[in-house]
Amino acid sequence: MTDPAPRHAIVTGSSSGIGAAITARLLREGWRVTGFSRTDPGRSEPGYAHRAVDLMDGDALAAAVEGLAPDALVHAAGLMRGAVIGALDPAVGATLWRLHVDAASRLADLLAPRMASGGRIVLIGSRAAAGVAGRSQYGATKAALVAMARAWAQELAPRGITVNVVAPAATDTPMLRDPARAGTPSKMPPIGRLVTPEEVAATTAFLLGPEAGAITGQQIVICGGASL
Repeated sequence: MTDPAPRHAIVTGSSSGIGAAITARLLREGWRVTGFSRTDPGRSEPGYAHRAVDLMDGDALAAAVEGLAPDALVHAAGLMRGAVIGALDPAVGATLWRLHVDAASRLADLLAPRMASGGRIVLIGSRAAAGVAGRSQYGATKAALVAMARAWAQELAPRGITVNVVAPAATDTPMLRDPARAGTPSKMPPIGRLVTPEEVAATTAFLLGPEAGAITGQQIVICGGASL
């Protein structure tokens, strides 16, 4: 009797931060992972494959998923830019929308029809979806992920496919230290430390697993008390 083939996940933003932590967690749990990012992280694990792609290029995304029928999609790629009202840049808002929302929509639209029962979609959101000063454009795109996830969850539930959002507060990633966001620094959560990428990865891995089959259309907030 042969062992079943490992489950296969596509993870966007796999080269850094939360995406890299999710990739590492899934590989340790026996998944096969295809990472989508512009930069090859150079992972050597036999279960990992990388596809270089600009996630904001619709044609490139369609080409990148050619021949893939994954068990799970995790959209972890993200970019944070902040500004207060009166200083908002429409070009920044458009970029955030294309990366967070449009890329998720295109990928799910291409891949969900190929998923079998038991498939999983997890979108990495943010606590900023509830509204944070100086983060209106960013938070709006993350709030859109919640609305999409709830709609998709209703549409895909009859097929046994779940869709959820994992929404962390300030997380200790390279994105948090990006000089481009120096004008809108993150606040330390009440627990006195930042959320770790591994904590986000652990929650994501659970939602991808068999014991989370009854959880769908939900936003799981990992905030260290910041939402209290």
